[in-house]
Amino acid sequence: MEISRRDAGKITILDIRGEIDLYNAPEIKDIISKLIEEQKVNVIINLAKVSYIDSSGIGALISSLSNLKKLQGSLKIINVYASVKKVFELTKLTSFFEIFESEEQALVSYK
Repeated sequence: MEISRRDAGKITILDIRGEIDLYNAPEIKDIISKLIEEQKVNVIINLAKVSYIDSSGIGALISSLSNLKKLQGSLKIINVYASVKKVFELTKLTSFFEIFESEEQALVSYK
C-alpha cells in the first residue's frame, strides 16, 4: 500500500494505492494522527486505486473518522469501486461514512 498526500486549502486528500489489510491498516491511523497534530482535521480519502480492503482497513477508517469528529473534523471517502464498494455495502458503512463519486463533490461538500 502506498499513501500520498495532497492539500486543497484546509482539506487534506490522501490517495491510497494497493490493498488495505491487517498489515498496513495501522499506517492509515498513524497518518491521520499526524494530520490531527498539524490541526488538519478535514480529510478526504481517495480509494480509486484500492483493489481490496479487509476488516482491519475498515476499522482503521472508522477509528480515524471518530478521532477527527472529536475535533469537529470529518473524513470523507471518494471513488469507491468494485469489491471495495461491496465491502462498504455489506457492512452497511455507506450510511456511516460520507461517500462521494468524485473529489470535486467531496470538496464542494466542505463549503
